[in-house]
Amino acid sequence: MKNDDLAIRSINTIRFLSAEAVQKAKSGHPGAPIALAPLSYLLWTRYLRYNPSNPAWPGRDRFILSCGHASMLLYSMLYLTGYDLSLDDIKMFRQWGSKTPGHPEANHTAGVEVTTGPLGQGIGNAVGMAIASRFLAQRFNRPGHEIVSNRIVALCSDGDIMEGVAYEAASLAGRQRLSNLIVFYDDNRITIEGPADLALSDDVAARFEACGWDILRVEDGNTDLDGMSKAMDAAFSERERPTLVIVRTTIAYGSPGKQNTSASHGAPLGEDEIAKTKENLGWPSTSSFLAPEDVLAHCREAIGRGERWEKEWLERFASYKTAFPDLALEWERRMRGDLPEGWADGIPTFEGGMATRSASGVVLNAIAAKVPELIGGSADLGSSNESIIKDSGAFLPEAAPGGRNIHFGVREHGMGAALNGMARFGGVIPYGATFFIFTDYMRPSIRLAALMNCRVIYIMTHDSIGVGEDGPTHQPIEHLASFRVMPNLHVDRPADANETSVAWRMALERENGPTMLVLTRQKIPVLPPEAVFKENGACRGGYIIEEAEGGAPDLLLLATGSEVSVALSARKLLAAEGVRARVVSMPCWERFEEQEASYKEHVLPPSVAARVSVEAAATFGWERYVGPRGAKVGIDRFGVSAPAERVFTELGITPENVRDRAREVLFSLKEGV
Repeated sequence: MKNDDLAIRSINTIRFLSAEAVQKAKSGHPGAPIALAPLSYLLWTRYLRYNPSNPAWPGRDRFILSCGHASMLLYSMLYLTGYDLSLDDIKMFRQWGSKTPGHPEANHTAGVEVTTGPLGQGIGNAVGMAIASRFLAQRFNRPGHEIVSNRIVALCSDGDIMEGVAYEAASLAGRQRLSNLIVFYDDNRITIEGPADLALSDDVAARFEACGWDILRVEDGNTDLDGMSKAMDAAFSERERPTLVIVRTTIAYGSPGKQNTSASHGAPLGEDEIAKTKENLGWPSTSSFLAPEDVLAHCREAIGRGERWEKEWLERFASYKTAFPDLALEWERRMRGDLPEGWADGIPTFEGGMATRSASGVVLNAIAAKVPELIGGSADLGSSNESIIKDSGAFLPEAAPGGRNIHFGVREHGMGAALNGMARFGGVIPYGATFFIFTDYMRPSIRLAALMNCRVIYIMTHDSIGVGEDGPTHQPIEHLASFRVMPNLHVDRPADANETSVAWRMALERENGPTMLVLTRQKIPVLPPEAVFKENGACRGGYIIEEAEGGAPDLLLLATGSEVSVALSARKLLAAEGVRARVVSMPCWERFEEQEASYKEHVLPPSVAARVSVEAAATFGWERYVGPRGAKVGIDRFGVSAPAERVFTELGITPENVRDRAREVLFSLKEGV
């Protein structure tokens, strides 16, 4: 396209809305939005398919601003193209209660697909969305009836390119040949500390090409709209691989004193510099937050286009529904996030002891047989995590369509980001698996899943010192405590196979956030099924697994996971000494805290001050339940390499040690110590 006057004025509108919002907020990142205004203008007015009147239309393309610090660029586009975002919202950038927070937040601002800011995550989200779109296309598209044809478009920066998660995700995308994925790379060669070549000398094109991507270039992203349009024409044409479009820009283009400097990256330009930039780019200096009527009318042609696109899609879907009524009903159900009727009927109960990772594998397959949207995989540990869906092939471009086992490879960070993208795309329930210790590689993605309310299930096995001989590098100690303090994440550490069944059911039913299943490597005894399932006790996150004999309890023993069996054995030792101990299994603290006060007081009566917690992990956090007079049996040190039984014994996770600590608590309370 030519650089006509309306296009240039539209681009300058984007630039100065962004710069002035940052200036008014006295914080933000103006340089990237100013530089990327031409690219964004073309994308949003000529290439992306979306409907501002219905941001959730399932046929839309997905746009992800991976460089979330450039949020004002996205807000400017959402306002100009007619989303539910006003000029007053633009003026409230970064203020309390506004729709325009410092970084884009899903579920908060209409048109924002994912929460971005931590660099590289958006690229991983985009890869996940491309996976979900292809998986749904394989399931639902039929010859002459294509209802899934989404393009996934991401915009990233030098910082995204440098983050390891982006490389993991890019490698996965290349292996999967995700031809519906386009990433635009803002090659402005400036970071906060100065020129990017202080830290980055990679041949980015060669790196992505080696990963299996097509590479396109735009040498002048500041003024060459025609060259940019040609690159976009090529990128949006039918391709066989993911595409990286490298766009050379000048940060804060047009700013006489700050363009091409790090000073424009993360701080306002300043009133004087904005005035000079307006003069330099031929923009009226007497008006602020200017959105000319003809520019607004031009950009808001997107509303009519979007409504036509959605109407055409709905007509296609109506035809599809006539031809394939059962598939259409399944599509509608999945898009609502509903589970199939009777989906839980086949969830098994267990009578024999086994590792909870093994029980999880059985339950996963029982659920997968009735929940076709369940799809996922492991970070190259599928057989050990027992996370493989049997009788379903691999999700690979050369494999038969419909495979539900994703081989993420040894890419925990990229897997986590991709799972979030899959969940945000909709129509699938993704799960990802690895050893619990390796959540250290996934923590940023897990945090964002919780922040975005993503319906993601994490299968985390090898949950404690029960790993044994692999030693302290593989024995998670502090991880349970660290994840329990993360808002909106449910951490469920089941005590046996039957609690594992309950944990899976709760994870599937939870629509507004992620769930982490923390599972044993070692075989553990099965608990009495009648106790686990009585009055939906395990579903409440904490319940009485075995009551004190002969009257009200003198002591409460609280435990999770494999240590519930330790507590049960300790109860017997105490009973032989005349101590009445109640054992409480607390697999999911978050669920327990959601219960009514009367139930919590029934399980943990305030009148019983003698309490001991038992968990093969850091004791931090248990003071909430054992109180100031109780004791905590746990591990506030790193583990050691030895057979698991020896490690448990040496570190005091034994019925005898629990009994001894209980004696001490009872004695101190009796003596008033």
